[in-house]
Amino acid sequence: MFERCLYFNTMSLARTVEKAWTDAFSGFGLTPAQAFCLRAVIANPGCRPSELADTLGIARATATRLLDHLQHKRLIERQVAKADNREFVVVPTAKAKAQAKGIELASAQMTAKVKAILGEAEFANAVEKLRSVKEGLG
Repeated sequence: MFERCLYFNTMSLARTVEKAWTDAFSGFGLTPAQAFCLRAVIANPGCRPSELADTLGIARATATRLLDHLQHKRLIERQVAKADNREFVVVPTAKAKAQAKGIELASAQMTAKVKAILGEAEFANAVEKLRSVKEGLG
């Protein structure tokens, strides 16, 4: 009935993708959102929460909640910014750094699964088209 409906098919895909990524990161005790947030912090230690929100394409309040969870799990620390002591920056802990390779491998394996379904070129094309639709509607 809804085979040609963009909304139905993207939402169905989103649920399937969410479950697959949840399974991929479950061994680390992280949700996909937490894992991607942590990956961003590890890649850019000392970033401000607002920069992190921009990188992830989420609201600052959402980034703050993710950081709260990661801090509770002792994967990040908030430190007072040297340039402005009214702000803080986020850095990964030794525990996070120890898990970084495993998290990256889990992510790479998920990406490889999808690339195996679509093919390398179609994967890149699909990601680009999805980003274009998101920007056009946003």
